[in-house]
Amino acid sequence: MNTNDIPANAHADETVADGTIPVEPTEAATPEPIPAETASAPGEATQLKDRLLRLQADFDNFRKRSARERQEWQAFATESVIKELLAVVDHYELGLATAAKHSTPASVLDGFKLVYDQLLGVLKKQGVTVLTVAPGAVFDPHQHEAISHLPSDEYPADVVIAETRRGYKLGDKLIRPLQVVVSSGPAADGN
Repeated sequence: MNTNDIPANAHADETVADGTIPVEPTEAATPEPIPAETASAPGEATQLKDRLLRLQADFDNFRKRSARERQEWQAFATESVIKELLAVVDHYELGLATAAKHSTPASVLDGFKLVYDQLLGVLKKQGVTVLTVAPGAVFDPHQHEAISHLPSDEYPADVVIAETRRGYKLGDKLIRPLQVVVSSGPAADGN
């Protein structure tokens, strides 16, 4: 059934047999004019402009905060994975040292060293730097973890005697301190 076939006296709430609803022609909607007192109120325009500026600033702050939180989350996730890989690096180093002591064929040892270097390269690419300390360096509690204090005639007190485990930084953040043995100074004579 065509809408042109609908009688002019049909009501809008009546349905036609084929399921269509007749539509009555309507006039085009015209926008209501803005009252003169609203359009000319300079105080209200200032308030609207102020609200707009505040909303823009709030949105800008939200965007910056979201970007910062996303970066922090990525750094946290990266740090978590890297911390787990550091244990693998430690065991790999122990394995290489043990293999060198037990006369492992040079070709096998070289192959494992290549894989080890590749692992360190991946960590370096992610921003990880290896921290080492030489014996005789001053103990720094911000980078070193003292696992033992031993008397030493060679080194004064509060000086590193030996490094027992490497430390690592991710960017500027210390993710694992160096483990060191610290001198407690010359041994006291028991006279």
